[in-house]
Amino acid sequence: MDLKNKTVWITGASSGIGRALVLECARRGAKVVLSARNLADLKSVQAEAGLTTADSLVIPLDLKKYSAFGKEVQKVLKKFGAVDLLINNGGISQRALAHETHLGVYEELMSVNYFGNIALTLAVLPSMRARASGAIAVISSVAGKLGTPLRSGYSASKFALDGFYEALRAENYRENIQVTMVFPGFVNTRVSLNARTADGKKQGVMDGAQAKGISAAECARQTVNAIIRRKNDVYISGAREKFAVFMHRFFPGLFAKIIRNAKVT
Repeated sequence: MDLKNKTVWITGASSGIGRALVLECARRGAKVVLSARNLADLKSVQAEAGLTTADSLVIPLDLKKYSAFGKEVQKVLKKFGAVDLLINNGGISQRALAHETHLGVYEELMSVNYFGNIALTLAVLPSMRARASGAIAVISSVAGKLGTPLRSGYSASKFALDGFYEALRAENYRENIQVTMVFPGFVNTRVSLNARTADGKKQGVMDGAQAKGISAAECARQTVNAIIRRKNDVYISGAREKFAVFMHRFFPGLFAKIIRNAKVT
């Protein structure tokens, strides 16, 4: 896939990995649809990327309010005719022990990270199937492949995405729709600042591991390269996270002992 003149819809586009994806896709000549909750922030990223109203569209979107996404899809199709690539990036994280966490926090995590995510995909999917063309990318997390302390709800929502999109990929293979799952490790963004604590409040603190993570720009570059190469799965992280994935897969008993005392913030 060459992104030049292709329409790319990115959620969570106002900051972090989403912002970096907008910049990367715009640099490659794509027409970009930017979505997140904050309109002012979206317009700021739009301008930063050098996008105009001719080659981009700003659509404020709250992933918790996922029942009306069909209306937003029609706006995009009316302007650009198609969604060539949907990048589901929007989401929230968690920093709390399971036994201390209110059920409402788990509900919010699933609403944003899972139901809001798949709802937009299901709204876009019919137009891709009708054209027998399209690509969907999902920004998951290494925590979507292995559970770590303080992220029980976050991991659950990302594990759920993996199951859904593996099935979706198989179902839509003959319709020429590519599904790429992206599993970042620690990326230097504000995700830990906005992570939900046990009572649903924002943590408000930058994790040390997050601050030392790879840049959002590098994560975006590797993500777009994986999509272009039609990869099914890609891990984007430092050596520490890749080693954890390796241990979890091939030495699960040993991994279970290590993760008990691992520093995960």
